[in-house]
Amino acid sequence: MRFLAAFDKFKDTLSAGDVCRLARETLESSLPNVRVSEIPLTDGGEGFCDILTGAVGGRFSSYIVEGPLGTPVDARIGYVELGLLSPEVRELANLPSVGEVAILEMASAAGLEQVPVPLRDPWSSSTFGVGELILHAAKEGAAAILLGIGGSATNDLGIGALRALGLRFFDSEDAEIDNACPAEWPRIARVSGALPELPPLRIACDVDNPLLGSSGAAASYGPQKGLLAEDILRMDSEMARMASMLSDEFGVQEDMLTTPGAGAAGGIGFGLGVTCGGCFVQGFPLVAAWLQLEEKINDAEVILTGEGRFDSTSLRGKGPGKILELAHRAGRPVFILAGAVPEEVCREVREVFPSVFFHPIGRSELSLEENLRRTGEFFEQTLQNLVQEKEWTKQ
Repeated sequence: MRFLAAFDKFKDTLSAGDVCRLARETLESSLPNVRVSEIPLTDGGEGFCDILTGAVGGRFSSYIVEGPLGTPVDARIGYVELGLLSPEVRELANLPSVGEVAILEMASAAGLEQVPVPLRDPWSSSTFGVGELILHAAKEGAAAILLGIGGSATNDLGIGALRALGLRFFDSEDAEIDNACPAEWPRIARVSGALPELPPLRIACDVDNPLLGSSGAAASYGPQKGLLAEDILRMDSEMARMASMLSDEFGVQEDMLTTPGAGAAGGIGFGLGVTCGGCFVQGFPLVAAWLQLEEKINDAEVILTGEGRFDSTSLRGKGPGKILELAHRAGRPVFILAGAVPEEVCREVREVFPSVFFHPIGRSELSLEENLRRTGEFFEQTLQNLVQEKEWTKQ
């Protein structure tokens, strides 16, 4: 039988690559004459650089940059010859046809998983390291930069990155503010400085949140980054002031505030768009074309997918939800293995995709900590049980 294992990460436990590999090893040890293809999924967050670069045999370079709290971190950039990419991929991302594209992952320099839960605070976290990575890619001679912006710990409009690129921020007495993180924004009176010439910057993003308001950066994503509920309106107000200041400095219309995706990853796309001409590209269609996902679904007989928690957000732009759509179109059954699946989501999915089957791997009688610690064990057991239940050995 031909299987496709196309999993996203199980957050805080297994990477997307780890889960796909575990699925393949379990199937190969349980079934004769099985062929398992692996496609780790990425939404622009953790794994974006490794998955895309590795899929086409690109090269990696490592750099020491500043992490979200100011401590050094080791981050990688993937470099891929543009000639290795299909015309469809280059068209989707509006990439040139010659040279190398540098693949950057925001989470490697400003990621939420790099910050222990007690220290998560978007008032003090910065994207400075992301700007350093952009500079490194430019100095390496990249013909274009593709930046994945999922999994961020920050809510700084990309101002930290802009500082690394050369912008300067001053108070009312014309003293420079060295660390222009959101906690310092009330002191900022003006912006100055010149940015270097950069290659075309493409920002991979699937969410459509505007920058401000009830569905904006602070309200939608601030709490998971440590923003207190009572501080959301204040953060929103400060973001609005700084966004206006950047727009005025670079002569850009403030209608970019409502651009879909401007509120992703703490507004870094807005900041880089206003100042560097960065533009958004749809993340999942790009990744799907890059990984030849539709062709591999058509070639498989059974699709396995999932992530740490399969919920309503999985159905709105994330990889596993898109897998359901493509598999449904191809007439392939899909088995979802996830740590947890709310019952209402099961009902919603079954109404649209009757050939989708859910197999939660979590154990309700155990604590979250215990489930996280034993994710790999429970995943393997669940898949082994599924193999026996479906009697694939007899097919």
